[in-house]
Amino acid sequence: MATAPHLSTQILRPIPAACVSFRRLTTTGLPSPPAALFKTRKETIPLPNQKLKWARKSSLVDRSSPPKPTVDVEGLVSFLYDDLPHLFDDQGIDPTAYDDRVKFRDPITKHDTISGYLLNISLLKVLFRPLFQLHWVKQTGSYEITTRWTMVMKFMLLPWKPELAFTGTSVMGINPENGKFCSHVDFWDSIEHNEYFSLEGLWDVFRQLRFYKTPDLETPRYQILKRTANYEVRKYTPFIVVETNGDKLSGSTGFNAVAGYIFGKNSTMEKIPMTTPVFTQALDPEFSEVSIQIVLPMDKVISSLPDPSQETVNLRKVEGGIAAALKFSGKPTEDIVREKEKALRSSLIIDGLKPKMGCLLARYNDPGRTWSFTMRNEVLIWLEEFSLD
Repeated sequence: MATAPHLSTQILRPIPAACVSFRRLTTTGLPSPPAALFKTRKETIPLPNQKLKWARKSSLVDRSSPPKPTVDVEGLVSFLYDDLPHLFDDQGIDPTAYDDRVKFRDPITKHDTISGYLLNISLLKVLFRPLFQLHWVKQTGSYEITTRWTMVMKFMLLPWKPELAFTGTSVMGINPENGKFCSHVDFWDSIEHNEYFSLEGLWDVFRQLRFYKTPDLETPRYQILKRTANYEVRKYTPFIVVETNGDKLSGSTGFNAVAGYIFGKNSTMEKIPMTTPVFTQALDPEFSEVSIQIVLPMDKVISSLPDPSQETVNLRKVEGGIAAALKFSGKPTEDIVREKEKALRSSLIIDGLKPKMGCLLARYNDPGRTWSFTMRNEVLIWLEEFSLD
């Protein structure tokens, strides 16, 4: 799995000199920073009124003196928790928190001013309608903060409006002289070469633009926690399925029985809206125990649903959890599904994750009405545990 390089060293390249080099003190010392430099949504972050004697222990002067930070880094962490969720909404981020000459870098974009960075945000809002989720913010150096995030967006200029997902970390350098952010470097989980300009990063964008025909139907709710080059890690909320026995992962045995339930073959003859995808689930490594499932609408409560008319059909609440998903197109034959499951399980083990026994095949399309090359299929494996730390 592609991992972000060591953050405390990678931040040094794109940061302007004020961020990473510090002048020697005269006998009068450095001037004190201003008491407050920028606002937060909730409160003003004061900067301590003490002089910066040494920025780093490796300085060429008087190495016996330890660093004495003059920036309220904890306050900046709190500020980012409050500010970054507004990255793409109408409120927007607070530009006064950044140096005018802030260095912004991601694998395919660079800007050297705050105005350029804000213009980039505005363009993304128009072209992609991004949804940004902040997972955590941590101090990772004396003058360095790292954030972890997920960004999901749709490219509005293409008729099929493909969904693009990016997850990763941002390393933000702090100017010790004024307490403002002087650099912002993004690392994507899906690529290895994050340095600007990354052809791997550009290809990662283009390959997500392909056409998948996903029906405009309700689906189980999930949040993308991490997207690598090979799979997504998702957090699913609980959902209810109607299920019966199947014959194989790629089979359709039992589908008429579960579809009959939502079409009115139940104790109250209630018709229930169709959703997507249709799941087939293997419960054992040999895929000999298979069930076929239709997800019921998210607003349904299992206690209020009508009973199935057939004894072989059951209702079950899936508690949700963390699953890894591998997306692919084409007709999902048994051999292809087993190959995808093997590849996904191997990638998870290589990346140090703990996949559970069995898997699910998610089929989003009606096979009789969809060109095979536009089909959206996914193999999913539940994980024992997962952490973004």
